[in-house]
Amino acid sequence: MALTKLTKNLIDGTFGTEWDSTIQTSNFTAVAGKGYFVNTTSGQITVTLPAGAVGSEVIIQDYAGTFNTNKLSIGSNGSEKIQGSTDNFQCNINNATVSLIYQDATQGWTADNISNPVEVSYLVIAGGGGGPTGYQAGGGGAGGYRSAWNNESSGGGNTSETALTLSGGASYTVTIGGGGAGGPALNAITSGSYPSNGSNSVFASITSIGGGAGASYWNGTGTTGNLGDSGNKGRDGGSGGGTGLRQMLALAGGNGTAAQGYNGGGIDGTYGSPFSGGGGGGASSAGTTSSTGGLGNGGNGVASTITGSSVTRAGGGGGGTWDGATLPAGGTGGGGTGGRHSTSTAALAGTVNTGGGAGGDGLTNTVGKSGGSGIVILRYSNSFTVTNPGSGLTLSTSTDGSDKVTSITAGTGNIQFN
Repeated sequence: MALTKLTKNLIDGTFGTEWDSTIQTSNFTAVAGKGYFVNTTSGQITVTLPAGAVGSEVIIQDYAGTFNTNKLSIGSNGSEKIQGSTDNFQCNINNATVSLIYQDATQGWTADNISNPVEVSYLVIAGGGGGPTGYQAGGGGAGGYRSAWNNESSGGGNTSETALTLSGGASYTVTIGGGGAGGPALNAITSGSYPSNGSNSVFASITSIGGGAGASYWNGTGTTGNLGDSGNKGRDGGSGGGTGLRQMLALAGGNGTAAQGYNGGGIDGTYGSPFSGGGGGGASSAGTTSSTGGLGNGGNGVASTITGSSVTRAGGGGGGTWDGATLPAGGTGGGGTGGRHSTSTAALAGTVNTGGGAGGDGLTNTVGKSGGSGIVILRYSNSFTVTNPGSGLTLSTSTDGSDKVTSITAGTGNIQFN
């Protein structure tokens, strides 16, 4: 029996392709039965496929090995499909040969090395810094705050970041940073009590840095390693931790990370009531530097509407205080309130899944409070579904308008957009 042209071409691999000798360096519309050399060295190129007929083919060759740097975008003709979808596809594999064959109206054009891109907006917040014990302790700094949604600000005064364009079906790592542990209980302060920084949160290529831990009061007068200036200075982090009060010494707070958070509050060198430690830095403002007559309040967080409702997260913890009529406030967005020694009022931990810093304690016989854990929130087209192969993550998904919103609140693992 005579072979049909399509069957013969499938067997011998020729497909009857006519190659265009012109190197394509800009967007173009392909013609069925032709092959094209495409050079994306200068930027992304979109090829629009022709109307399909069963067995039609278009072949595209990466001319300069740059599809991974500047991807090839593939668009359909009108309402025709690619791999059963009306979405555009892409190839980001260097030196790829993309062989597209039209099957029928249900599947449309298909190939084995193209993917359906998904644009993902994100909010990635790390764990907040832990709080110390020890009289006039500094508050914990908020976890680093990175946002790419609706032109809303990121932390540290940075503008909104750019949403990620990812490949459907590929795996992407997610880690939810835990809040830093509080410092140990101390009955007599001879050195700083050392809580922990928060842990980093990660989504794909985005990493937010854990909040800096607050530092304890120290009543020494000399400078000897960790028992000196460095011992009661807030730790660096996504937002910096607050510095513990030290007699007659001016000292800055911990440093925040650029484009993620602000510095922690320091101490101004005076020594009078209410005897407060510096506040932890927040995503939208620095922690307050303590002074005679002034409290070390935590820096405020940033509000986001990525879930459909406005929620503020990543506030710094308030510093601990000896006395005074008012407790040092935690920053809006989950920062813990500072404690007070004179009334035996304990500090509060940072709020879970906000990246809030812990309040610094005014007490010495209790373990310091922990920072709030971080969170990753993803917003994307409702034509996709997030799956969690291999589990390891705690997540939930809701719908807002034409988008899905997935909130990931604990764990580490991989997700896919399918």
